[in-house]
Amino acid sequence: MLVRAARRKARPEVLRSRFSFEQSSLSSNPIHRGRRRLISIEAAPQTFRSRKRTSSKDASSQPRRAMATAVTYTGLEDIPFETIGDMPPATRRRIADGSRDMPGFPHSHLRELDPLQTVRLEASLAHAPSRIRSGRRIGIGGQFEEVQSVFDACLQIGRIERAGIILKRIASAQQVYPEDLLALHNRYLRAAVEEIMINPTQSATQNLHSWFELEIRSKAVPANTETVAYMVKASLQSPKGKRERLVRRYMDMLEEDAALQLLEAEVLTAHEINSITQIYPKYNFTDEMLEDIEMVEDEEPISPAQLSTDSTIPDVRPTDQKGLGLKSLKKSLSLFSSLPDEGVDIANSSPEARRKIQARLEEDAVSSAIDRWREEAAHLSKMGVNSTLQTKSLGARMWKWQLALEEHLKEEIVKIDASELAARKDTQDQERCFYGPFLRILPVEKLAAITILACMSTLSAQGADKGIPLSSSILAIAGSVEDETTFETVQRNSKKKMWPRSKKEYGRSHILTPELVKKATRGRGPGSASRFALQYMSKTEHADSWSHRTQWPTAVKAKVGAFLMSSLIEVAKVPVSLTHPKTQETMTQMQPAFSHSHQYRLGKKLGVIIANKALVAQLKREPVHSLLAKHLPMLVSPEPWTEFSKGGFISHPGKVMRIKAGDKDQRYYAEAAIGQGEMSQTFKGLDILGKTSWRINQEVFDVMLEAWNSGEAIANIPPETPDLQMPPEPESTNDPLERRRWIRAVKLVENARGGMHSQRCFQNFQLEIARALRNEVFYFPHNIDFRGRAYPIPPYLNHMGADHCRGLLKFGEGKELGNSGMKWLSIHLANVFGYDKASLLEREQFTANHMAEIYDSASKPLNGNKWWLKAEDPWQCLAACMEIRNAIESGDPTRFVSHLPVHQDGTCNGLQHYAALGGDVWGARQVNLEPGDRPADVYTAVANLVKESIAEDKAKGDAIAAILADKITRKVVKQTVMTNVYGVTYVGAKAQVRKQLVAAHPDLPNTDQLNPGHLSSYVATKIFKALSTMFRGAHDIQYWLGECASRISMSLTQEQLSRLEAEWPRLTSKSPPTKSDRNYTPPAVDDLVQFKTSVIWTNPLHMPVVQPYRNSKTKSIVTHMQKLNLSEPHRSDPVSRRKQLQGFPPNYIHSLDATHMLLSALRCDELGLSFAAVHDSFWTHAKDIETMNTVLRDTFIRIHTEDVVGRLAAEFSARYKNGMYLANIRVKAPVYKKIQAWRASKEQARSVRVPKSKHAPRLDELMMECERMKLLRSSDPEEVEKGKSMVTPGSIFETMALEGDLTTDKDIETLGLGDMSLREARLRADQEIAVGDPTNIEEIHNPLPGGMGAETDMDATAESFPEENQDNEADTASEGSEKKLGKFEQRITGQILNREADAYSQIWLPLTFPPVPKKAEFDVSRLKDSKYFFS
Repeated sequence: MLVRAARRKARPEVLRSRFSFEQSSLSSNPIHRGRRRLISIEAAPQTFRSRKRTSSKDASSQPRRAMATAVTYTGLEDIPFETIGDMPPATRRRIADGSRDMPGFPHSHLRELDPLQTVRLEASLAHAPSRIRSGRRIGIGGQFEEVQSVFDACLQIGRIERAGIILKRIASAQQVYPEDLLALHNRYLRAAVEEIMINPTQSATQNLHSWFELEIRSKAVPANTETVAYMVKASLQSPKGKRERLVRRYMDMLEEDAALQLLEAEVLTAHEINSITQIYPKYNFTDEMLEDIEMVEDEEPISPAQLSTDSTIPDVRPTDQKGLGLKSLKKSLSLFSSLPDEGVDIANSSPEARRKIQARLEEDAVSSAIDRWREEAAHLSKMGVNSTLQTKSLGARMWKWQLALEEHLKEEIVKIDASELAARKDTQDQERCFYGPFLRILPVEKLAAITILACMSTLSAQGADKGIPLSSSILAIAGSVEDETTFETVQRNSKKKMWPRSKKEYGRSHILTPELVKKATRGRGPGSASRFALQYMSKTEHADSWSHRTQWPTAVKAKVGAFLMSSLIEVAKVPVSLTHPKTQETMTQMQPAFSHSHQYRLGKKLGVIIANKALVAQLKREPVHSLLAKHLPMLVSPEPWTEFSKGGFISHPGKVMRIKAGDKDQRYYAEAAIGQGEMSQTFKGLDILGKTSWRINQEVFDVMLEAWNSGEAIANIPPETPDLQMPPEPESTNDPLERRRWIRAVKLVENARGGMHSQRCFQNFQLEIARALRNEVFYFPHNIDFRGRAYPIPPYLNHMGADHCRGLLKFGEGKELGNSGMKWLSIHLANVFGYDKASLLEREQFTANHMAEIYDSASKPLNGNKWWLKAEDPWQCLAACMEIRNAIESGDPTRFVSHLPVHQDGTCNGLQHYAALGGDVWGARQVNLEPGDRPADVYTAVANLVKESIAEDKAKGDAIAAILADKITRKVVKQTVMTNVYGVTYVGAKAQVRKQLVAAHPDLPNTDQLNPGHLSSYVATKIFKALSTMFRGAHDIQYWLGECASRISMSLTQEQLSRLEAEWPRLTSKSPPTKSDRNYTPPAVDDLVQFKTSVIWTNPLHMPVVQPYRNSKTKSIVTHMQKLNLSEPHRSDPVSRRKQLQGFPPNYIHSLDATHMLLSALRCDELGLSFAAVHDSFWTHAKDIETMNTVLRDTFIRIHTEDVVGRLAAEFSARYKNGMYLANIRVKAPVYKKIQAWRASKEQARSVRVPKSKHAPRLDELMMECERMKLLRSSDPEEVEKGKSMVTPGSIFETMALEGDLTTDKDIETLGLGDMSLREARLRADQEIAVGDPTNIEEIHNPLPGGMGAETDMDATAESFPEENQDNEADTASEGSEKKLGKFEQRITGQILNREADAYSQIWLPLTFPPVPKKAEFDVSRLKDSKYFFS
């Protein structure tokens, strides 16, 4: 029984201001957010001094305070539980209901966005990471993040003593904030306590107490409640007698109120708190208070149930992959077929049972690969085949590598142990000390398997025969190891019973109620209620939450990956058959599977990994697919998103946002917004998308399976054995180009055959997944990219896949068609058939007119007239045919329960947003914002303009126009028009056009003088010109966005200017600088004036968007294999001006269409609709289409009724307030002559040394302009007058400048719809492609009928696994080298034009933004009557 202290009457004193003051002082910075849990315990040595006590009973007496405080008691009636108005949103949210809900209004409500209150984190003062010098004893040095990663790894593997040595070195460097140092100490204490509880020894316990005294207490590290909780927990492991003394000693160190936080520290279990209460009965830890931390949740057993047999379902005919990959998938999916044998019915299991099944599925990945290799080797052994020399099975070969690599790793770990114990460490010892701890986290068998899988997958993805850059291979290996390490650690920690389970794990919400506060602060004395409430609300994650640990730094990944790669090179062998030159006997020789070499690419020496030719040949037959299980759909509704790294899958840690590698700013902003409750709508929207249930459409699956097993080419399924004829080798000829053309043709055939095989392999996987899930209800967890666009996380089978994937899927829940459902099913069939530009009545009639074909397709899909194969999306058309037939045959179609998702697609959604932003009447009509009797089609309009232009050229005798005269269709121009608004380049547009021309017209000319490359260049130019004449309204918005981005990316923030001002005396001093602090290095002038400001804005859902484009520095890292120069992004890196500028307009539009989609999802959910989305294509049940369309229109109107661009301008003005930017002024402008005269006069009177910077010129003028602006902002009238009297280039510009005196950034000129750079406009198609250029192979069309093989959905894997790369049109638009061309290249490409006309000079101006373009007269509310907005 718990000993209960007598209740003491609290002294009623008033304190209400504490809440508002302390809550407002909590920074939204994620770093500070993690520090809110600090408790005011005195950190000085005297704080923890021993107290003299006369007897053990003194523990119950009132102690004197350890630290004086100005905080007094707040009565419960004074805590505003209902309306705490002065709290930040995060706190208000947690109090309201313990979740992300927004009190007072529905989630679909578009909250008011105050541009002055958006999330802001100052990053412009970020400096390069600090370094910790290596010592002979520690053997580890480098940047702080690198050393910290090694420290964390040592804790993970239980190397407590080693971690202690590293922590002492970190503390001695004196470069760590006290709060960060305390966090490291707490992590050390947690690991040490854990080790004591697992292996209790007197020496370990004594070492821990000594650590606390010598490293924390005596060095005045500011401890907190968590620190004391660990020490109390360790004290409970001591022998009786000593245990009581230690517990009392540490409990006495706490303030009376701080002791209450032991319950919230999630360190002590209920049993331990009970023991503490008996030893130290001062605090009233009641039974009710302990209920929240007791582990009382019983595991719910899986109940057996009767399952229907699946024996009637035929197997998927496997594509010949020699067992690799497909067998691994089947093993992972075998869980579905093995559960019936265990008596488990997934469909009828309880939610908890389904969660356990889901966890098993997620945990099955690496082990299935190892088992597969072992089984293939064992199978060969049973057949009597020597698996060492056999060349047939790659799986058996990889098993040999697995065994050899395991032994190699075991030997290396022994060497690492010796290196760590060495008294003086040489270079090799220091390397092993650095990467050694990371190799110990995973079992060697898993480490070996991940190394092999990652290397082989990278090799397959990047081209096995070309060699892959060394950096790509080692970072891929290290990234996979890091992911598995995180998962392994989370799994390991979840199984430990020594720590209390978080209340969040039980789904108990953190609800702050008066009853809870009364219970927790009963008789606690002054200030206890307020303290408890503040601590309760500001508490975020568990102290040991691995979701918030930092990622491995680049240096760690490089060293770990390089060692594993070099180890694989050393042990991996492949048998190679050779013919003896003399005896002509065939011999088998073991050769290295990989080799490390160097190649010269673009004039630079590059380390590469070359695969053995025998391995390359085998990889072409057996594509590698691995680590699949963790990317399958979920069997239960995904976990709700609650934090940046909490949500989605159950076992595998996920991230709510797909962030470009190394970009931390976006994560910091996202976490700050999450902490303030600003991401609640985004999280809820993702939860809604994730909770939409799905099933496999059995009827379509059966047809698809039959088609697949036939081996024939049906719809988008390629043939199993394509009929491709190799071109005959030409006879000897004097024409040197003849053989080159033949080689090119042979490569095309080989590439086409390989492409078809790869496509079939990928579809094979998708069909296996569909077969396994055919009886299940499943879900797709979603996350977002940095712009807010949502994507399903499982990459192989989802509703964003190709036509066959969409045809296979239907909603898990059905709804009756009702009165309008049959109409929308009919319209849906016409849409997927390709008849989608007619009126709704005509589409409905289209289905009625083809009812015979629909019945034939549904009843005899492969044996009838196959009308459905003529559709634009044949598999989706077949699904619609079957649904319509089933509804009609049901007898009463209005009562038919339909599961088929019906799509409503937007009309070039990006242009819709531009038309609404600019109020462009003509543009609004083209994209169906304006009501009309028939749907407008912008793609057809562009195609018609292109046709007219080609007809004019044909009349003039143009040969290319004559070829293309009848070949331009809507489909040819659609993708280019669609992506032009998102910043597609001319090169990208040309590739898009070529793809469509080749697919539709396989007989296009294919010569060196005239080929699809020339034709596509011609058409792309016509499309760009057509667009430039159509959407003039969008131009103004795009140019304004580009100009804002240009100024921001060339600006210095107020913080940078203040720091420069502080350093200015030192920079202008002629005397040498003096060092006042041995740890302080004065910043160089170039570091002070770097342009570090990213374009940041807040979308209407209050989500901050940070453009990640920076010019990252390269870092030289010495590894096992070679010295690597790797890009290591950091917040201190300068921004990439060109990418910031070019990426902003498309990214901004993406953030708006993402807002529209998520708001629509929220509203549809409130109305009870099922909802799914593929960017600008929205899906629901046929019955609910009209309701959803109303929601889509209303949501769009709500977004654009507000002054979206005006609010953005206000946010920019507030966010970048008081900054200065570097502007370009034309030298021919009259104001420039005045400025030059002023500069000449100042040059003569200059008396101080002006520092020079390669980034920012004329710093003396910058400082003068800053001084002038500071005076003008002053509240003192005299200072304002003084500022007005100052003469600077900025003041001269203000008084004399005319419109057009500032030059426009060259990159802005290409932002408008249909705009091309001068170079692209001047180049002729026949100048773009050099004959004989290796890249010309890609320009020549695929000669196969129908373009088969030209397009696969294999790209899904490349896009989905590296989540950072998903759907980045803006990145594509702005990728490429930023190096300036030399003068010769500029002359060749026509970039040197009129120097005198383009000449400019630079001046510093206050950062202001151009006026927002005037909105035209289109009223977006007219959209309410447009039935073709989404149709």
